[in-house]
Amino acid sequence: MFPIKKELLIKYSPLLTAFFATVIYVITIAPSVVQIDSGELATVQATLGIAHPTGYPLFTLIGYLFLKLPLPFTKIFQANLLALVWCVIGVFLFIKSAFIILSNFSHGRDAQKKKSKSKTIAEESTKENIFVITSAVFAGLILSFSKTYWLQSTSVEVYSLQIFLFVLIIYSTLRAYYSEHKLIDWIWVAFSLALGFANHMTTLLTLPFIAILFFQKEKISIQSFKKITLMLALFIPLLIAFYLYLPLRASTNPNINWGNPINFENLVRHISGKQYQVWLFTSMEAAEKQLGYFLKNFAGEFGYIGALIGLIGIFYSYKHMRKMFFALITTFIFSVLYSINYDIVDIDSYFLLAYIIFSFFIAYGIFKILFYLKQKYNSKAAITIVLVISLFPLALNFSGVNQSEVYTFEDYTKAVLNSTEKNSIIFSYQWDYFISPSYYFQTVENFRADVTVIDKELLRRSWFYNQLKRNHPDVWENIIPEANNFIEKVLPFERSEQYDASVIEASYRSVMTNLVAKNIEKRNYYISPEIFQNEVQRGEFSLPEGYQFVPYLLMFKVVKGNDYSPAPDPNFTIRFPSKRNKYIDFIETMSATMLTYRAAYELQFNKPGRAKVYLDKARRDFPNYPIPYEIESLVKKLNHDYN
Repeated sequence: MFPIKKELLIKYSPLLTAFFATVIYVITIAPSVVQIDSGELATVQATLGIAHPTGYPLFTLIGYLFLKLPLPFTKIFQANLLALVWCVIGVFLFIKSAFIILSNFSHGRDAQKKKSKSKTIAEESTKENIFVITSAVFAGLILSFSKTYWLQSTSVEVYSLQIFLFVLIIYSTLRAYYSEHKLIDWIWVAFSLALGFANHMTTLLTLPFIAILFFQKEKISIQSFKKITLMLALFIPLLIAFYLYLPLRASTNPNINWGNPINFENLVRHISGKQYQVWLFTSMEAAEKQLGYFLKNFAGEFGYIGALIGLIGIFYSYKHMRKMFFALITTFIFSVLYSINYDIVDIDSYFLLAYIIFSFFIAYGIFKILFYLKQKYNSKAAITIVLVISLFPLALNFSGVNQSEVYTFEDYTKAVLNSTEKNSIIFSYQWDYFISPSYYFQTVENFRADVTVIDKELLRRSWFYNQLKRNHPDVWENIIPEANNFIEKVLPFERSEQYDASVIEASYRSVMTNLVAKNIEKRNYYISPEIFQNEVQRGEFSLPEGYQFVPYLLMFKVVKGNDYSPAPDPNFTIRFPSKRNKYIDFIETMSATMLTYRAAYELQFNKPGRAKVYLDKARRDFPNYPIPYEIESLVKKLNHDYN
């Protein structure tokens, strides 16, 4: 009977662990859009659009099909749910992969050197086999509740699918490595690799793992290069087929048509992520900063105890499973060294493969700890102790990962849109907080689709004018001469040819100015506070003569003349979760700042009662914001004088 129970445990443990992760993930999933690219990516999936570089065709196509399922959710929640599914499958495949490694090395012998083919190492001992699957499962728990991995399950992003593809590539490579030289197994590796590159270019980080195990297994020979040729014969056409989606879909001019990859030049620029290359391999100082960030947060990712177990696994895997150790540690180091050279703020997701690889060392560390505890206590006690330890990341990371209360970006976006009149124009570069979410609510849910939202930074890209023309033709028609002039000037820069930066900047400023000048008579025009605080103050953006900026709820409104311009009561509501991050803090600060600006404006026209309305709103809804003492005291004084 016991062998049957053992086989059932081995068979169903990965599935049960994935189910447990699913339950926890459902508790922490975001109900709406979150920061950065969430809104844009959900819109791309819902409308079959073209996302920011590198385009992510696999992510888009699968997401589009999934969002067509008649589930009783909003499209954004359904998109978030798909992210959860990818992470859960990733946990399942990780456990299967860790089991393959441990079952072939549980006695510290290389599987390729075994003389007996009648048994695997895992079959030599029942208890050892139980420890193998237990180690894989507990490592899977630590990985699934590590901070960055867990976060990918809470909202729509390309990295959740990439997690699945990373582990799929590792799993298929391990299967091929331990097979009996079957070509079909390496063909599956090529297939999974093509899927990986069809989603995200960080798939290249898996190449050391594949290459090391391939040449360990197949050696360097004519036969091995024939296999590589056959793998490429599948990989290249499949990858081309996926990326053909971009020009084919661009030819239909979708709502979101990032990069407009309608021709070969635009396609190459888009797939290569040319506009983001300015942040790649910038300097040693940037790399040191990112490395410091990685090291500072590394132990916390795994609940601290997981990191310690991983270090134990590194030590013992070096001693007992050196070939696999070399493949894993090389991939880990390569992944970290490559990622730290990307000088961006949201770098965490680029370390995902490093975290996954390190989790295999955690699995081996748990394996060794189980044997140590068994000798000191017994098997049941050993498993119980390690189970409790494996749940540490769940307990420590829950509050930081939980997105279930995050409606902040939805509320803020809707409040901004609703604060404007019909057919208004909003000029901003709050991509992470407002613009990306506005893509979703305006395009998918048709919420205030009458408002034209223009990203100041995307206005620097030639392709954006095609999207502006498609979505807002009346706005485009008013700036055709200035837009065409800018496109002509910026193309040499985009093609890495000789260009005059001052000429480009002058033509760009002309576009910004004329967006106001040629639309203000027909539409109300708003700019976001960061433009007022930065570009306006530096003189990089100015208004036509006779116009001024007036604080108007959450934006600055462009008005003519110096007379008093009334604004409605601040009746919007923005919900804030109990656990904050820097993006949510930004929304609170900006919202409260704008209310304070409006209060100061009211005081300029001796309207302390109206000023009090805005200050009361700031105090009540944004208690963390320190209202300037001068404004508070002036309101009190004027109110006292009037009474």
